[in-house]
Amino acid sequence: MPYEELKPEAAHHLILEDREKLTVSGVEEVESFDENTIVMDTAQGILIVRGEDLHIEKLSLDGGDLKVEGTVESLTYEDDRREKGGFFARLLH
Repeated sequence: MPYEELKPEAAHHLILEDREKLTVSGVEEVESFDENTIVMDTAQGILIVRGEDLHIEKLSLDGGDLKVEGTVESLTYEDDRREKGGFFARLLH
């Protein structure tokens, strides 16, 4: 049996303060962002943040930390992100 390096799953936490400051840990990649939507790949699946005047204040992919400021209206997870043709295929349906 070949040796496989097992990557421990990063801890994933969300802290939302007054719907204006969001801190996310366990971020693996930011797929897209603008002032209304931020799409990121986390240790627990794709996380979509929707709101107004969203700005990424800090991003550290080495540590997996992201800080967002703006008005947060919703946080949505997309489970099993690789199924059914990917995120954009599901978005267009």
